[in-house]
Amino acid sequence: MTHYSTDRDSALELDAIDPLAPYRSRFHIPKHSDGSDTIYLCGNSLGLQPKTVRQYVEQELTDWAALGVEGHFHAKHPWMPYHELLTEQTAQIVGALPSEVVVMNTLTVNLHLMMVSFYRPTPTRNKIVIEADAFPSDQYAVASQIRYHGFNPDDSLVELTSRAGETTLRTEDIETFLAKEGDTIALVLLGGVNYYTGQAFEMERITKAAHARSCTVGFDLAHAAGNIPLKLHNWDVDFAVWCSYKYLNSGPGSLAGCFVHERHGDDQSIPRFAGWWGQDKTTRFLMGPDFTPIPGAEGWQLSNPPILSMAAVRAAMEVFGEVGMERLREKSVLLTGYLEYLIDQNLSGRVRCITPRNANQRGCQLSLVVTSSGKNVFKALTERGVICDWREPDVIRIAPVPLYNSFVDVYEFVKILSEIMENGNRRRETGKWKEV
Repeated sequence: MTHYSTDRDSALELDAIDPLAPYRSRFHIPKHSDGSDTIYLCGNSLGLQPKTVRQYVEQELTDWAALGVEGHFHAKHPWMPYHELLTEQTAQIVGALPSEVVVMNTLTVNLHLMMVSFYRPTPTRNKIVIEADAFPSDQYAVASQIRYHGFNPDDSLVELTSRAGETTLRTEDIETFLAKEGDTIALVLLGGVNYYTGQAFEMERITKAAHARSCTVGFDLAHAAGNIPLKLHNWDVDFAVWCSYKYLNSGPGSLAGCFVHERHGDDQSIPRFAGWWGQDKTTRFLMGPDFTPIPGAEGWQLSNPPILSMAAVRAAMEVFGEVGMERLREKSVLLTGYLEYLIDQNLSGRVRCITPRNANQRGCQLSLVVTSSGKNVFKALTERGVICDWREPDVIRIAPVPLYNSFVDVYEFVKILSEIMENGNRRRETGKWKEV
């Protein structure tokens, strides 16, 4: 068990023995207006750029310039099978078989494609279960799918809420709900880690409880992939989707990932929207009229992938291939525990954390509620060179990412936050300090 201390020397000592500390130098750290590195604690929104991304993208630009269409077959990394370069590392990150994963499209597009296949409502079983504070895009997508099938979201969209006075969902309450209402539920669709509270759901238990009542189970892993250990295959999850621009550091709006369990991968009775990149590779260029999907997740592909974006994904994923999720998780637990410790020691009574205190029930994000003038505190943090995230109505999200954040980052953040709180949430205006 690590023993933390409140002095800066302790943070320096923790960084000195951190085996992942050298990886920080492999990322571009944004600069503050004074030229110093910002304290970047926003990897849960957009991960930082690996320094190798430029090289990887420029290689494809070079091959495009030199080869034109022949780059599909003769580029240094031929474009035709380029997405396959990502398969092994993607499978390792989410705990899947290689045949169960594919990098394609963007997150909500993949979510819709999965619901086309796995949300099959009937008059008696048509409900979709999500968490009450699910990311809005998921809520919009789910409601639109329900309407598309002729049902009313007011009746068929079920939002799980926490107990009175609590901020997170209890797994036993989810299990009880599924046992009681499961016969009316077509799909359980939760975030692997809730974007607002930072709660990591017990996906294996939830999947088992849902399957016991013949419900299909999917997860949005936008805040889980690259953040917490995942074992999608062993957990028997039906499908999952995730983006790659948060913890996976592949760039703004970059490509997303998709998991389809192997038991569904070659089931051609499952309805799907088809496109030629999902066509059997041996007959794809025969240009025939009949669609025969590639077995596994690749069969859900639609169009040939955007190589420039995929090159950035490859650069980012190779870092994960070097480090591995086990070592990332080990540091993440220490780093987030240190953040929690410093908040308890320095800000007790002034800052409330709504993220579970149990490390097994969270990733690296802590969601903080400031007891007064929270948005002004957030603005003051930004002015001091802390890049974090504000979410209405009252949460500042802090995510110390193990690949590039240090223990000193965490120490300096809490120090700055304490100073802001002690100064009454003041900011500088026209050369004078003014209460806000």
